[in-house]
Amino acid sequence: MNLPETKNLLLALDQGVLHMTFNRPDSRNALSVALLSDIVAVFDAIRDSREVRAVVLRGAGGNFCAGGDIKDMAAVRLAQAKAGDGDDPAAAYNRKFGAFLRKVNEAPQATVAICEGAVLGGGFGLACVADVAFAHVEASFGLPETGLGIVPAQIAPFVVQRIGLSQARRLGVCGGRFKGEEARRLGIVHDVFADDAALQQLLDGTLKQILRCAPNANAVTKEIMLKVGSTELDPLLDHAAKRFSEAVRGPEGAEGTAAFIEKRLPKWAR
Repeated sequence: MNLPETKNLLLALDQGVLHMTFNRPDSRNALSVALLSDIVAVFDAIRDSREVRAVVLRGAGGNFCAGGDIKDMAAVRLAQAKAGDGDDPAAAYNRKFGAFLRKVNEAPQATVAICEGAVLGGGFGLACVADVAFAHVEASFGLPETGLGIVPAQIAPFVVQRIGLSQARRLGVCGGRFKGEEARRLGIVHDVFADDAALQQLLDGTLKQILRCAPNANAVTKEIMLKVGSTELDPLLDHAAKRFSEAVRGPEGAEGTAAFIEKRLPKWAR
């Protein structure tokens, strides 16, 4: 598996864990179109790989992600003003964010978000699609779009899925900021940390648990869970039964059973 060359990401693959760092610190890692493209390209490249077991998402310079890039938005406004009949550059630009969030949300790998500094707009949405998320106690979360006269159009569905409609509505119409402990209370993140040592302990423990699980079993588990709410229950349970049968008869099922009987760790465990 070859990772693509990226201008806006720092990538490091270490024993099955891909560390992906957004590298636009001067803009607080705002999601430019170029950064979105880089992230999507990496997730496309690793989609069918079980060599990559987990992806750790983090921002360079102390900020996770401050949302959409203002320069791109200005360019879109100009393009919109010049658009002809039937063209809608603003909608096309906005839709890229939904495609990007869905790509991360549906990745077969386990994803871990480390939320520090600004976690706003698209960065907030990204935290909501991570399988596991940690926040610094002083991280700043929020959906500032409505205060700017725009809407969190592509982010809103993922926020609702993460924390439920009632709390999402409150955050959407108030547009306020809040910190790590409140993000944990709402269920956006799973734990908080106050310093690098505490973060490292959380991350090490979580990655150890992820790497103890079979990679394809994790991927199928995510696939089944993500169908909840969009698929009728009986068809979903039928689909899940088939996926279970495939797992039992597959190499991971055989190795896991043998390891249990022989009282050893399975081959994939690290």
